[in-house]
Amino acid sequence: MKKIASVLAGFMLLLTVVGCSSSSGGGNELVVGIDDKFAPMGFRDESNEIVGFDIDYARAAAEKMGKEVKFQPIDWKAKESELSSGRIDLIWNGYTITDERKEKVLFTKPYLENSQVVAVLSDSAISSIQDLAGKQIGLQSLSSAADALSANEIHAQVEKISEFPDNVLALSDLKNGRVDAVVIDEVVMKYYMSKEEGTYKILEESLAPEQYGIGVKKGNEELLESLQKALDEMNADGTAAKISEKWFGEDKVLK
Repeated sequence: MKKIASVLAGFMLLLTVVGCSSSSGGGNELVVGIDDKFAPMGFRDESNEIVGFDIDYARAAAEKMGKEVKFQPIDWKAKESELSSGRIDLIWNGYTITDERKEKVLFTKPYLENSQVVAVLSDSAISSIQDLAGKQIGLQSLSSAADALSANEIHAQVEKISEFPDNVLALSDLKNGRVDAVVIDEVVMKYYMSKEEGTYKILEESLAPEQYGIGVKKGNEELLESLQKALDEMNADGTAAKISEKWFGEDKVLK
C-alpha cells in the first residue's frame, strides 16, 4: 500500500508541475498568439496552413534568436489574458500599440504603420465619415478599430455598432447588407480589395493613424531585448525588407 501511495503521490506531483508550467520564452520554443483570420498579417490559406507577413516575420526573428516558433490561434478578445497567463509568449499579429495596452504588456519598437479606415460597398452612397450618421457599423470586437471609432465624434451619431469575432465576419455582413460600413485596418482592407476587385471602397478620411508592435509579457525584459535585437538585425541585413516586398510589394517596415 505504501508503494502504491508513493507512486500515486509522484504522479500527482507530476500533474501539478505540468499544470503549473507556462510558456515564458525561456525554453527553445516561442509560442506566438495570433488571430488566424487577419489577412495578410496572419491567416489560413487554401490548404489551411497559417501564412502571412507576421508569420514569416516571426519565423525569421525566431531563427535569429535560435528558437523554434509555434503559432497559437487565440480569441483576440482575450489576447492580453493569454499573454499574462503564460499560455503564449508573444502577441504578434497586427497588434496596435496603444497607451492602454502599454499598461498591460511590453512592446517592441513599432515595425509597421497602419490606420483605421471605413470600408463600404463600392456602390454605397456613403462617401464621408459624416455620412455614417444613422448607419449601422461593423468592426472586430476589442480591436483598435473600436477605439478609433469611439474617439471620433461620429460615434455618438451612428445607429448601431455590431461587434464581430473577426474581420471576415464583419465584411461578410457588409456584403449581405446587415451593416452599412466596417471600420477596419487599412492594411487588411487593401488585401481584401485586391482579392475581390470592385466589391469595396475605402473612404478618403481615415479614423486614426497607428503602428503595429509585438507584445511581450510584463516583466520579461530579457525576451523583449532578445526579440528586438533580432528585429534590428533583420532590418540591417535586408530580411525584413524581403518579407515586406513579398506581402506588400514594397518595403514598408519601419527602421
